[in-house]
Amino acid sequence: MRLDAGHLEHARRVADAILYEGYLLYPYHKSAQKNQVRFQFGVLMPPGYAAVDECEPASSQTECVLECRDDAEVRVLVRFLQLQHRTVQAVSPENGELHDVGTLYVDGTEHTSWDEATEREQRITAVVSSLLAEDRNVEFHFGAGRWAEELTDSRGRRAGRVVRQWSALDGVVRLHAERVAGPFRALKLRVQLRNTTTPLAEMRTRPDGLRYALIAAHLLIGVPGGTFLSMTDPPEWAAADVAACQNVGTWPVLAGPGDCTDLLLSSPVILYDHPEVAAESAGDLFDATEIDEILTLRTLTLTDAEKRHARATDSRAAELMDRLDHMPPEMLDKMHGAIRYLHGAGQPERDITERPGVPWWDPGADTSVSPETDHVVVGGVRVARGSRVIMQPGARRADAQDLFLSGREAVVEAVLTDVDGQVHLAVTPADDPAADLQRSHGRFLYFAPDEVTPLDRA
Repeated sequence: MRLDAGHLEHARRVADAILYEGYLLYPYHKSAQKNQVRFQFGVLMPPGYAAVDECEPASSQTECVLECRDDAEVRVLVRFLQLQHRTVQAVSPENGELHDVGTLYVDGTEHTSWDEATEREQRITAVVSSLLAEDRNVEFHFGAGRWAEELTDSRGRRAGRVVRQWSALDGVVRLHAERVAGPFRALKLRVQLRNTTTPLAEMRTRPDGLRYALIAAHLLIGVPGGTFLSMTDPPEWAAADVAACQNVGTWPVLAGPGDCTDLLLSSPVILYDHPEVAAESAGDLFDATEIDEILTLRTLTLTDAEKRHARATDSRAAELMDRLDHMPPEMLDKMHGAIRYLHGAGQPERDITERPGVPWWDPGADTSVSPETDHVVVGGVRVARGSRVIMQPGARRADAQDLFLSGREAVVEAVLTDVDGQVHLAVTPADDPAADLQRSHGRFLYFAPDEVTPLDRA
């Protein structure tokens, strides 16, 4: 069997966003303070770097649970960035020899020294039955290299050159599989990725280690015909096995569109199941947690000199500048706002009888739409202001704070209705010592009706 090409392309778009997360931040040139310390996610340093900083790991581990047959194939795609150092050299007017410079202008085009990155991939395929018999270790190697690009002016005279060079990288991927106990006989899969590079030079600083590092390392795991179980919302029968999984430096989520079950993305950035790039995004801004419109508007305000500096810093920054400079107005309008509808419970029963011709949003209107008096029926129980409920954040939410709210008691402060007719409950944790202060400022937590369990009787 084969993986669906559309599903794989969907997963790759998200994986690409992870690959370049934080690669280069606004204002996208090397002299910016925020671009002095780069690469914060998924960095696997060579083992010897532990002597410099033991907090920087050399390996990551992904564990997940899935349903599949013994003859199914496990396909692992390892992806990461490798640094390549770009040096600019100018021709000396005295003797015509080349010497290193920080910046070189050729016919108005700026060239600068910089640490670029190149994409690396390693594929591994194994049959489940063979993994059940014994672990599989796959070593990989990317050799050192160097290449030069000559720079000439409009008259054809040699002005200098750009030299790119990179170090050798070594790594190993270890696959392990076992059937879990119980009648369903699910498969527990473990994939360990380790940097085994031995640097040629002593490492004293983080930039020294980054030259031999696997950067933004992540995995795409596919099992055609198999079904991966959600790590955040597993079925009840597999909850204990999923909870026993140990993921180090990565977090596996279901990948591809919502109907895809045979793809998993193990990411160094915490994501929700079936993540996707917003349809309104016109292209990568290297900060997938930011708002495209804000970054786009800020970038458009850069001066010509700043844009030239950004273009000289990195080819991807140059593409970004060109894209935004020629962005049609309708694309910017598309970024300005989007409505995300809630899913799941549908429209709950509400006690609201609006008067024809009177807008419910008018504060002076004599209607029954009132957050302090409205109620919603949840599981046959009338829930209104003052009701006690148990907070149970749903699987569609991605806020890490929800982990600390699940199962706790709360008091309903208001029943709210948005312009699309969806109902929301404003609640305050019952054991919050600052509840009175939060209430006086109107600061509450918000849940959909299907994300709470009433404590009052029907």
